Amino acid sequence: MFEQQHRTLGEFIIANQNSFQYTSGELSRLLNGIRLAAKVVNHEVNKAGLVDIIGSAGDTNIQGENQQKLDVLANEKFIQTLKNREIVCGIASEEEDDFISINSFDNQHKNKYIVLIDPLDGSSNIDVNVSVGTIFSIYRRVTPVGTPVTLEDFLQPGRNQIAAGYIIYGTSTMLVYTTGDGVNGFTLNPALGTFYLSHPKMQFPETGKIYSVNEGNYIHFPQGVKDYIKYCQMEEGDRPYTSRYIGSLVSDFHRNMIKGGIYMYPKSSKAQNGKLRLLYECNPMAFLAEQANGKASDGFRPILDIQPTELHERVPFFCGSKKMVEKAEEFMAKAKV
Repeated sequence: MFEQQHRTLGEFIIANQNSFQYTSGELSRLLNGIRLAAKVVNHEVNKAGLVDIIGSAGDTNIQGENQQKLDVLANEKFIQTLKNREIVCGIASEEEDDFISINSFDNQHKNKYIVLIDPLDGSSNIDVNVSVGTIFSIYRRVTPVGTPVTLEDFLQPGRNQIAAGYIIYGTSTMLVYTTGDGVNGFTLNPALGTFYLSHPKMQFPETGKIYSVNEGNYIHFPQGVKDYIKYCQMEEGDRPYTSRYIGSLVSDFHRNMIKGGIYMYPKSSKAQNGKLRLLYECNPMAFLAEQANGKASDGFRPILDIQPTELHERVPFFCGSKKMVEKAEEFMAKAKV
């Protein structure tokens, strides 16, 4: 056990690449590229309070949200690192208006992988020193190799993901990912710049006692969500549950996976489709949840079964311990909204 848990991320990737259906080594190189970019962004996040990189960059992204300076930096670092590896044929970022088509070095468009990324999730928390993260999702292209990527390559249902994960920049920095064979977490040793396997075979407890939702929006929520929140607050059985909401999806998800809980960002009268992005946030987190014995839905259907129709599509999101998500779905079905 000691030897297993002190394996580096690089060693783990190599040792487990044969369990992945595509064993050409390209995915290993791609994950190593994400690891490298994560270390660079981690360095910048950790010094955010010391140098003038916090605050707004003065622009807004495609979502109409203010871009933080670290948002822009993280976006640039991940895109540049992935381009330099010459493994991906396309990248889509929450910070970019459109997808980026990348030609291979021999001008033949031979690369097979696309990456969708939220470079810095929860960035509004940067200035107050709260944990933020990076979320990534990897697919194989569906258009013919040898041609430029098209929108079709990016608008794949989440079930088609071949890998997904996140990096959480907190009291320690962790990289958590899956290739469809369970979820494993790696903690960065900053002195050596190396990620070590610290959380093997991560799983959601089947149920929990934490619910994570922005209760400030309660009045705007659908009746089913209001009813479930009241259920969480009732003094009955193992309830009331504890309310914990950080406002950073990566942080809330990570805590709930370890301790047991449910994260909710439902639709509301202010945001009819919810706020979270299907491709950059919900699909990768749903893939991780299902691989970790959890569940993710939009309140009525599995997130991974939704057919995307646009690059920056938003959906309601309920994710976490299986029994808690199922109970929330019961209330949604009963209220029919």
